[in-house]
Amino acid sequence: MGHLNLPASKRNARQWKLLDIVSATFFGLVLLFFLLVFTPLGDSLAASGRQALLMSTSDPRQRQRLVALIEAGHHVKPIESCPADSVDHMPCEDPRRNSQLSREMNFYRERHCPLPDQTPLCLIPPPRGYKIPVPWPESLSKIWHANMPYNKIADRKGHQGWMKESGPYFTFPGGGTMFADGADKYIDKLKQYIPITGGTLRTALDMGCGVASFGGSMLSENILTLSFAPRDSHKAQIQFALERGIPAFVAMLGTRRLPFPAFSFDIVHCSRCLIPFTAYNATYLIEVDRLLRPGGYLVISGPPVQWPKQDKEWADLQAVARALCYELIAVDGNTVIWKKPVGESCLSNQNEFGLELCDESDDPNYAWYFKLKKCVSGTSSVKGEYAVGTIPKWPQRLTKAPSRALVMKNGYDVFEADSRRWRRRVAYYKNTLNVKLGTPAIRNIMDMNAFFGGFAAALTSDPVWVMNVVPARKSSTLSVIYDRGLIGVYHDWCEPFSTYPRTYDLIHVSGIESLIKNPGSNKNSCSLVDLMVEMDRMLRPEGTVVVRDSPEVIDKVSRIANTVRWTAAVHDKEPGSNGREKILVATKSLWKLPS
Repeated sequence: MGHLNLPASKRNARQWKLLDIVSATFFGLVLLFFLLVFTPLGDSLAASGRQALLMSTSDPRQRQRLVALIEAGHHVKPIESCPADSVDHMPCEDPRRNSQLSREMNFYRERHCPLPDQTPLCLIPPPRGYKIPVPWPESLSKIWHANMPYNKIADRKGHQGWMKESGPYFTFPGGGTMFADGADKYIDKLKQYIPITGGTLRTALDMGCGVASFGGSMLSENILTLSFAPRDSHKAQIQFALERGIPAFVAMLGTRRLPFPAFSFDIVHCSRCLIPFTAYNATYLIEVDRLLRPGGYLVISGPPVQWPKQDKEWADLQAVARALCYELIAVDGNTVIWKKPVGESCLSNQNEFGLELCDESDDPNYAWYFKLKKCVSGTSSVKGEYAVGTIPKWPQRLTKAPSRALVMKNGYDVFEADSRRWRRRVAYYKNTLNVKLGTPAIRNIMDMNAFFGGFAAALTSDPVWVMNVVPARKSSTLSVIYDRGLIGVYHDWCEPFSTYPRTYDLIHVSGIESLIKNPGSNKNSCSLVDLMVEMDRMLRPEGTVVVRDSPEVIDKVSRIANTVRWTAAVHDKEPGSNGREKILVATKSLWKLPS
């Protein structure tokens, strides 16, 4: 060490170099310390590091062992919580991962799910200051600011009446970009051209919905609107909609069909949704046509409808509508309304866009990870009465077995039996199991295995809405649900659902183990643990889970419920039901991360 005290002229080059490296390293560490502690860079890097921790992949074998221990009941401790900055995590709509994908046709903004082994096994925490949501119907006009402390929409869109910050609340005046004076006045304008009142129309799809004020206002007209928008720079617009108690989910019209059957919606609505309908040989408008019920209405407000500098796009949009033989009802300012024809498509051999009918082998109901087609779905593939004006009015359509029930053998008889069964079961849930249906505690409901929608139909007198999910691997009964005037989506439960955390008050599932079975095999395609962790992600604190299955499966579910911090009780099935079912009713606790 004495050599370090020699004059500089006496030191050799090697010693000088070593001293420089030590000194430089020391001062570099000091500088990094100040950058991390006293500048925004430190916050940014810390957030990035926490996100990397959330998305990191632990040893898959260790994860598999933990899952097996939980399922066997040998791991009784609660599953660990995810990092604090994961409060709004959606595994299949993660911007960090999806940003690396192709931008062609917005592919990168669609669903892209990690494999289960690539997903950390942890429970999503609520944000700090989270409160039990404002009950319906007050939630339509105000929600707790602390539940989603994101001011971006309020700051950018406050002058258009989307939402405003007001003390501890966000308030929703009901406005939108194309209806700053409120959705009610906008809907009054539409009433001049569309039979919104009277039950002729029931199901609506709102594309690029913002905070879903259009769908919220349509509820007073007994029109059930399913709103969707992608996860985007506005930050959590769909989460705001669901917190308000309005049906909504995250989706993007990109390279695939939307997860609905053909001819589902009586109205398709776009208010400045900015979807390039005529791009890619009118592929997006063709998809809208697939979803719109014959005799239904298409409403587009905003660009390109009579919009400055978009004359060509507006002309192309009108040309495609003419090729599809849509009836032009009205052009009112920047709003256009068309009516889809009833009966077979009138596509001629010659049209400006070269549109053709799809081959008869194409099933327009296939819509789970199904690429968009550049052909028009013919209506002859669906037999029976399903057009607007032919299908019964609401609420009569809820209880009449539609012609599409014949997707099942003896479909009409199965429909009637299913309806009776669920009326009996729902009465038992309310009167004996004390499930809080019909109270302000429950507004947003999901039925994970909906079949014909009998559970939802039995709840129509309650102030609730139900997202009816038909598993993609099962018989395609979702068209029956829409014919009844209810809403829902296709989904594969071995993947996370496209919604934000804490968006459902009650999750119901009959036959939970069937959701993870490999078709044609007794083997599971995924884990019951992962499925219940996903259910926990979707469920609001103090929300309810109702599971029906065999005693053996319910025993497994009960064990796993403890590890996801649910308080569960197992009950006998209702009197008069056949089979060996048990019913588990669980409540999610409101737990918080330590300060």
